[in-house]
Amino acid sequence: MRAQVFETIHDVDPQDWDALLNERSITFSHTFWKIIEESRLNDFRYRYVLFRDEDDQPVALATFYVVTTDIAIFSPPWLRRWLESVRRVFPGFLKLRMLECGTPIILNSPPIVLHPDIDPGEIVDRLHDVLKTYARKNHIFLMILRDFEKLEANWALKLGDLGYQWILGLPNTYLNIFWDSVEEYRAALKSYYRSKINNHLRKNAELGVRHDLIEDFSGISEELCRQWHVVHERANEFQREVLTSDFYRELSLRLGGRAKIIRFFREEIFVGHALLLHDKDTLRWLYFGRSEPVNDSLYLYVIQAVIQAGIDLKVRRIEMGLTTYPIKLDVGARLEPIHYAICCTYSVLNPLIGWGYGLLNKPSSVQDKAVFKNDGSKEGP
Repeated sequence: MRAQVFETIHDVDPQDWDALLNERSITFSHTFWKIIEESRLNDFRYRYVLFRDEDDQPVALATFYVVTTDIAIFSPPWLRRWLESVRRVFPGFLKLRMLECGTPIILNSPPIVLHPDIDPGEIVDRLHDVLKTYARKNHIFLMILRDFEKLEANWALKLGDLGYQWILGLPNTYLNIFWDSVEEYRAALKSYYRSKINNHLRKNAELGVRHDLIEDFSGISEELCRQWHVVHERANEFQREVLTSDFYRELSLRLGGRAKIIRFFREEIFVGHALLLHDKDTLRWLYFGRSEPVNDSLYLYVIQAVIQAGIDLKVRRIEMGLTTYPIKLDVGARLEPIHYAICCTYSVLNPLIGWGYGLLNKPSSVQDKAVFKNDGSKEGP
């Protein structure tokens, strides 16, 4: 099996790349990766790998990138506070250049696309060789394959044989959709959670809050990016990618209406947005932004608008992402564990790497809530 490594997505034949997607996410598509590469997020440096069989036919694809990452990104609050004080003097403390295989802004499990006739075991060794060769050449110490949900645990054995350590990260959140209207969804909630939502909706109605859903948002990309930065700069749970206005604009222009914005207004003032991606049977809630950093009831109103959009679009589930778990669990979202496979370029150090990474990173312990009258409403599709 032959591996081709490309330095830019523009050098990859779109037909060869997209022919492998089958039922996988559109975020693996050639077009999506052009958007990511051209948006200039952080200091990401991307590489693209196509694996070909003896007949020179594409049988697998993967993407990897180098980025400076906080090695204690999931640290507990006490450690995070200590790190903040240390980094006032040493800004780069415990921040390393890492090689990651996956997608920088999306949770995709598993992070590799395979032809239906190819078993993961046939490709993992070759992928590991590609990653390790590149990492050593560029003096990179750590390699990470991300993200793996619990249904992908069959990868663990093969990766373990190669020295990778299995690390638990922050869980993802999903709301499975069984309802034909947002009113039917709220009626399915237990009275406590329904009353809580109704109270917040009433407060927002009194303030004149409303929303709409648009697909062409290229003309307001600068304002959307500014709103996102307002939220990003106040985040205290998880910070990584830094978006650009190009990212918003190109999503709107290139994805044929799959990317959508819910705009939120207070009277006639544009006060916030939610960025959505309609990805086959899933609606991904990617980002939230707002014009002012205030604590009010807007965020719960936003979640209800996202749920309404998912129901109207007739998707099977809404992906709500990481962080702000208490609010998402109160509206019925379920947790999905996420794991990373981490490996050192010098295999003798792998046990220490797994131990050290686990010591620095302690994701908050959260649990699903039974918020529906029929608890079965939360089971996965």
